[in-house]
Amino acid sequence: MLISLTVGKVDAGLAILLTEDKRLIEFPSILLPAGIASGSIVDIQVSRNAAAESSSRDAFSALQNEIYSTYGIHSPQKPVLQVRNATQTSIVLEWDPIELATAKLRSLTLYRNGAKAGAIPNPTSHTATKISGLAVDTEYTFHLVLRTSAGTYSSDKVTVRTHRMTDLSGITVCPGVMSAEVRESLEATLCRIGAKPLQDTVRIDTTQFVCTEGRGQAWERAQEMNIPVVRPEWVDACERDGRIVMARQFYLGADMSKVRSNLSQRTTIQQAVPQSTIPAHTSQGNSSAPVSGAETPDVDSGIRGPGEITPARSALADEQNEQEIIDNEDGTKHGEEDSSGNIANTNEASEGRNDENFVSVQL
Repeated sequence: MLISLTVGKVDAGLAILLTEDKRLIEFPSILLPAGIASGSIVDIQVSRNAAAESSSRDAFSALQNEIYSTYGIHSPQKPVLQVRNATQTSIVLEWDPIELATAKLRSLTLYRNGAKAGAIPNPTSHTATKISGLAVDTEYTFHLVLRTSAGTYSSDKVTVRTHRMTDLSGITVCPGVMSAEVRESLEATLCRIGAKPLQDTVRIDTTQFVCTEGRGQAWERAQEMNIPVVRPEWVDACERDGRIVMARQFYLGADMSKVRSNLSQRTTIQQAVPQSTIPAHTSQGNSSAPVSGAETPDVDSGIRGPGEITPARSALADEQNEQEIIDNEDGTKHGEEDSSGNIANTNEASEGRNDENFVSVQL
């Protein structure tokens, strides 16, 4: 379509064109022929570019599809939380690696009984946590809350009860240096009492490190992680008493002649007492009443006075520590919980990390 327009005014960058019915059109003066002045008449050819229009439409549609396929199909998934192990005073939780899709991670927080327990440091690498200092034979409910740039996602709630003192199924042993006969006997005892099978390495859910000699890489790792190092006789004593016994007298380096003497005396007394005089386990109690004259099993707190702690502590004592800290699987420590409830990583992990990454929260 060809139209004729009269130039009304020409400025440095803009020209005013007049139609035949005296309508004003602002037009870039740089597009006008040279020598144009007021009163000049110009012809302008106007047509629709269908090919360019179609190409632009296709490009815009392709961009929309790319945005949708990148950000619109996949979204973050809620965490899948489950129980890995439980003892008398601690619970080990684990979860699948978090799925963020294209969203950015804000935080991963653990809640206990509906209240915030603490933020998980490095949630993209940590897949387990240990909650310590819990009450014996008590039910707890946990869930994770994942906060991302795409929204907030909560895991299903997991309910777990800590064990009674007579429940030995939470014992998780990593063996150290010992003879083949002792190891075979240890495995048989653990099987009889319903404990976990022997572990190959020291991990966050290891409750005792059992050995007869204090040497080796696994022993050093157990020392670094403050895991109780006991002799195999401790497992035998737990089987004999039918409950968790005090670990202090079974620490590596203890006088085993006295321990064996005490165990022999206890066995003799138990055999001498008529079965009818021994109270049966109640459905609500944690243990049977002790036999008169026998040593009463107890939980070794590991604390002798202010600032005085035994070199090796029992599992229950270690878990009853009220200080809130982070322990990685490699034994490194992390910072205490701040005023907002987040626990910050203040130390890089040392060498020797296992395939799994863990974080332990003592509450």
